Amino acid sequence: SVFDDFATLLSLFRVYHFPPCTMTGTDANGVAGHAPSKPLNELFCNLPTTIFEVMSKLAMEHNSVNLGQGFPDEEGPASMKEVAGQALTQFHNQYPSMLGVPELRQAVARHSANHAGIPCDWATETLVTVGATEGIAACMLGLINEGDEVIMFDPMYDSYVSMARRAGAVIKPVRLALPDFHVPLEELAAAFSPRTKLIMVNTPHNPSGKVFTRAELEAIAALCIQHDVIAVCDEVYEHLVFGGAQHVSLRSLPGMAERSVRLGSAGKTFSFTAWKVGWVTGPARLLAPIIKAHSFLVFTVSSSLQRGVAHGLDHESSFYLGLGPSLSKKRALLAPHLAELGFGILPGHGAYFLVADVSRFLRPGEDDAAFCMRLTREGGVTLIPISGFYIGPNPPRHLVRFAYCKDDAKLLAAVERLEKYLGPGGPGAPSKA
Repeated sequence: SVFDDFATLLSLFRVYHFPPCTMTGTDANGVAGHAPSKPLNELFCNLPTTIFEVMSKLAMEHNSVNLGQGFPDEEGPASMKEVAGQALTQFHNQYPSMLGVPELRQAVARHSANHAGIPCDWATETLVTVGATEGIAACMLGLINEGDEVIMFDPMYDSYVSMARRAGAVIKPVRLALPDFHVPLEELAAAFSPRTKLIMVNTPHNPSGKVFTRAELEAIAALCIQHDVIAVCDEVYEHLVFGGAQHVSLRSLPGMAERSVRLGSAGKTFSFTAWKVGWVTGPARLLAPIIKAHSFLVFTVSSSLQRGVAHGLDHESSFYLGLGPSLSKKRALLAPHLAELGFGILPGHGAYFLVADVSRFLRPGEDDAAFCMRLTREGGVTLIPISGFYIGPNPPRHLVRFAYCKDDAKLLAAVERLEKYLGPGGPGAPSKA
């Protein structure tokens, strides 16, 4: 079947319902005298349930075609699995180096030089992390002091804000401008102040699929140098670029090597999202406090998986260099069908996300989140509302995100359901009035 069965969906998207962070002397059942009464962490207690959890739960309940979650159907090279498996018996299974096994750190340094044009000393400028998300957490905790201002582009991956705030940051969002998510340079310049410590730059961009242009990155670099600001560069989709766009690392630009750190991910580079192996590269001075934060977050990363990733970086370049052309074909498969139905297709040349305008399909009083819930329940297709990626006020509420890193059969099955539900005569078709 082109649809994941319920058990597989459940294992991939299980949603855990934690009891509320009680602030009184009662337990989750309201019984007095059992739960501690002192306040728990306010930041994490007050975080709302993410839209990903909400939509994943609905997808399971309604057995929908899930184009919401951004993980690929195709897995990475079999040789990497073989190397990782063999490493379990060929090497000891005790704590590896906190920084990462030398094989992977050396491979990361070679990859940085060969594909980003950024020389990297593997011994002093590389760190292996539990996925890029842990790398983000370590960067925020290691670089930010209480009250530091951090500039982030809205919309954004939700991990950025929570970890920066946990480190004490004041977030200064700068909204990328529609319809092409370009950087509003005047607004960006106005966001810098003497208190600005750091800017977060994610290209190719999640959730929009935007690839920052060289001109935009040069403008960002000039502002960083002018205001003495550090850049954290989330480049996990660096090889997922197509349509004539070119990925340029901010760290490769003049004056930025010593004030930038760069994040990479085996999950995105090799489509092994379950492995949770990432890396951070940057100057030793910036990396030092990040390494210390990493040591108290997780300390180390599975050595067998690290060796599998090292093999992939050195010997499976054909896989990650083929991701862009492959994803371009999938977008080209999906986008015309959506446009014919009446979705407005926004431009995108990276990652595996397509943003579409659903204004034509919205019912009175309905926004993007309500539309996505209705489409899952009634149409059998799950998408993600873009408003869930914004932290600034009054986000756009007419855009949705498709993750098209799926089997062609699944994409076409989703199209079939969308045509049946939203097409002429369908129960979700726009009113002619």
